[in-house]
Amino acid sequence: MSAAERMEESEKITIPVTGMTCAACSARVQRTLERAPGVSGASVNLMMHNAVISFDPAVTEAETLVQAIRDIGYGAEPPASGLTTMEEQEALDQEDEAEYRRLRTKAVISFLLAALGMLVSMPVMGGSAMDDAHTATDPFVAWSHHTLDPWLTAVVPWLYTIDVGVLRFLLLGMTIVTMVWAGRHFYTRAWTSFRHHAADMNTLVAVGTGAAFLFSAAATFFPGFFQSRGVSPAVYYEAVLFIIALILLGNTFEARAKRRTSAALRKLADLQPDSAVVVRDGVELELPLTAVVRGDILVVRPGGRVPLDGEVVAGSSAVNESMLTGESLPVSKAPGDSVVGGTVNGTGSLRYRVTHLAADGVLSRIIRLMRDAQATRAPIQRLVDRVSSIFVPAAISLSIATFAIWYLAAEVSPGLRAASAAIAVLIIACPCAMGLAVPTAIMVATGRGADAGILIKGGEALQRAGDVTVVALDKTGTITEGHPTVTDLVMVPGSGLTSRRALELAASLEADSEHPIAAAVVGHARDLGIGLLPAGDFRSLTGRGATAVVDGFTVAIGNARLMAESAVPVGEEELALVRRLSEAARTAMFLAVDGHLEAIIAVADPVRESSVRAVARLQKMGIDVVMLTGDNRTTAEAVAREAGISRVVAEVLPEGKIDEVMQLRGAGGVIAMVGDGINDAPALAAADVGIAMGTGTDIAMEAGDLTLMRGDLSGVPDAIHLSRATMKTMKQNLFWAFAYNIIAIPIAAGALYPRFGILLSPILASAAMAFSSVSVVTNSLRLRIVKPEG
Repeated sequence: MSAAERMEESEKITIPVTGMTCAACSARVQRTLERAPGVSGASVNLMMHNAVISFDPAVTEAETLVQAIRDIGYGAEPPASGLTTMEEQEALDQEDEAEYRRLRTKAVISFLLAALGMLVSMPVMGGSAMDDAHTATDPFVAWSHHTLDPWLTAVVPWLYTIDVGVLRFLLLGMTIVTMVWAGRHFYTRAWTSFRHHAADMNTLVAVGTGAAFLFSAAATFFPGFFQSRGVSPAVYYEAVLFIIALILLGNTFEARAKRRTSAALRKLADLQPDSAVVVRDGVELELPLTAVVRGDILVVRPGGRVPLDGEVVAGSSAVNESMLTGESLPVSKAPGDSVVGGTVNGTGSLRYRVTHLAADGVLSRIIRLMRDAQATRAPIQRLVDRVSSIFVPAAISLSIATFAIWYLAAEVSPGLRAASAAIAVLIIACPCAMGLAVPTAIMVATGRGADAGILIKGGEALQRAGDVTVVALDKTGTITEGHPTVTDLVMVPGSGLTSRRALELAASLEADSEHPIAAAVVGHARDLGIGLLPAGDFRSLTGRGATAVVDGFTVAIGNARLMAESAVPVGEEELALVRRLSEAARTAMFLAVDGHLEAIIAVADPVRESSVRAVARLQKMGIDVVMLTGDNRTTAEAVAREAGISRVVAEVLPEGKIDEVMQLRGAGGVIAMVGDGINDAPALAAADVGIAMGTGTDIAMEAGDLTLMRGDLSGVPDAIHLSRATMKTMKQNLFWAFAYNIIAIPIAAGALYPRFGILLSPILASAAMAFSSVSVVTNSLRLRIVKPEG
């Protein structure tokens, strides 16, 4: 079996993964899955807590992959079966909400216990010989002691009458409750990692707080042992309490941010109604969507939401499709037109036949595409993986070295100083920010793109789009509207007809023709509210035009050859006009009535107004624009001039487009190919970034890396601008994450103490670690307000 055949037969699944808390965790799960037999690709997302895996079902299965994740100490469950995309999204939202509420409760109670513990610790320190040693080794404790102690003495003097030993045991109890209940997962996950010969963020937190707790517990139960050896029996319960509380606070903010970044998915899932009005045996019944079958006739009343995808069979209305395209202008719907589930009906009433159920409708496909995109990884994530794989072991080694140096060098309370510095190093080195730097930006950017009608396939496509230097555009349906439209109706001097009458006769004749140009003439008449007259003796003359008798008149419409055959005289002025129209990429036709030339009608596939603006924006962004088309050079150059494109490659077949794309790539450019996603599929695949144009109902989602739901070129500069903004945000996040560790770890180890006398408290270290994670997430959330450029 070839590689291509094997790729076609591969399956993709998304497995929820629990227990991942930092970049080291996600990198470890990623490596494990990529090494598993039969796996062709894996993407593990720390923010989404899942793994998207492509595998060969002939070699392995989902249960085997789930077990591989469990074997390295993380929780995993097979993907739920039998659920629609909407139900899956609802379940994920409920899990996210429950996780957020659980973390919020733990964080609030932990902070209350930490604050209470700080108050209780005041008389403990003030009433024992450990005061000087404790405040000397912990600046935060020193500040709180000297600030709060006088106030507490005045407000709650009775607290200072309680025996210090009793207060110590009270602190011990509060700390045990916090560690066992609120922080239990840190220790269980650290133990699991240890059993599997690994280390992660939980290891750092567990070792740091565990060491502080064990030291404090020993000092509580055996204070005489310490005093007899000249060591003050200081306790660090309040430090353990605050460290756990602050880390839980950071986790809570991360969970809250995850809910916010998933808002676009929730908004889409909420668009689909729970029920539909179904016509059964001539009776309208309101049924749940699960009871609707393909082929049912549904009724959508004015202002109602379309339940499922289908084709209109009766009625007319204007439907708001902004959920698909980002464009608020309603789209007219009549019999034969398609409608999409989740869109909003206007003032008319529609009846339509269901073509797709909820599970395979456009809305479900968009949600699946977005969810897969948010779970993917950008290439820049590999840098994070390489660093995180050695970071935690290095942090533990540095903590041990810090302890040893302080123990040997400190003149006062060497054990306490060494323990404090070592714990601060462990806590501040947690690589949470590193793990969140890239996935949070991808999640927010894909959601923002969906709001703007841009579907992004994943992190790799998102990163590559920002590097684009050349955009190659197909002509028909990309730069142009994709269907002929009447652009000119010029009455011949001396004609006895009005332009409206001339169009009425022409459209009545063309109504019996199946030619696309004829359809353009008929459509133009209908748009102007002109009714059609019956036509008799219709004749279609291949390569020349058509004739018929309309309202008693002999009508002919076609080229100069037909006029000559019909003995209709055509002057030089009219022939010159036709030549000028042809040079402007318009197809001109003569209209004759009873042997007299009456008008010239020109039809063209017009350039979209948005295409001209989009090309100008791309050029303003420093991007070269090239047109690749199979049309003749004259037409192609006329369209290019109108669109503002200077470089044209015309008369090329699909294979030729691939060659052109490869030549552009060979010249050192990063190429984005924009096409309709069907005829241009080979070129889309050959480009660095393939961008498929979509109408919202017939989307070639698999053809490109990005899909423009709005169906016009304005999405191309929008997508590139969003990509550049996202990459800028990712780099800012990574800079902050790395800089934080590079600066904070030496400070925590005591590098500033010899010259400035500055030490970093373990409590302040945990606050700094939580702040670094929150800052990264907050920075990523700024992408939600990215505006189009130009």
